[in-house]
Amino acid sequence: MKHIFQQKDLTLILVLISTAFLAFSCNSDNHNTVIPDPVILKKDKPRSKFDTSERSVPIINISDTVALPYKLLTIKDSAKNSVRLSKKLATIYGEQLANCIKKNKLKMMSAPMAWYKTQKAPFFFEAGVAVDKLPSKFAKGVNARQVAKTKVIIAHFYGPYEETVQAYQALKEWLKDNKKRPSSPAYEIYVTDPIDKDGKLKDPYKVQTDIVMPYE
Repeated sequence: MKHIFQQKDLTLILVLISTAFLAFSCNSDNHNTVIPDPVILKKDKPRSKFDTSERSVPIINISDTVALPYKLLTIKDSAKNSVRLSKKLATIYGEQLANCIKKNKLKMMSAPMAWYKTQKAPFFFEAGVAVDKLPSKFAKGVNARQVAKTKVIIAHFYGPYEETVQAYQALKEWLKDNKKRPSSPAYEIYVTDPIDKDGKLKDPYKVQTDIVMPYE
């Protein structure tokens, strides 16, 4: 990934994460909530064809591609509920990893990422950021993780974060339809800055979260 992220991008992205998980936590106990079916596209198409501001369902754009290798700084943790998860992610991205990057004069090479062992509470997760190189010394609790170049399917998700469960389901269906299987756990990339140039939260249907599934 050639794009180098500025330090301020961490702050912008964690707003999305915190807001999304706080919203999810308000609804997570209601197992009878009806969520409209998403618009699922099997191949990448120009986003200009869709006016997402008028849609009430998420758009999930599935692509079959190859992920480039990453070097990441990560922190493993757990949270008993969504509210705790949002607070921990904010601390990890905005303080612990940001301080490690600054102290070691590293460059961010991706938007923040996260791996989840569970899709419901209690959450066990690993949050990380790709960097240009790994430091010689790691701060307490900070680990190194390397992601190899591999075949992946990606669900480019546009919509409220609490509905990303539909993106995971779409990936499972793609694997089944194409007689493939996961080669390693899926991970999330928080791609789009959730704040516009005026400092306001964007329409969630214009905010992109990528769910990446390595497969074989």
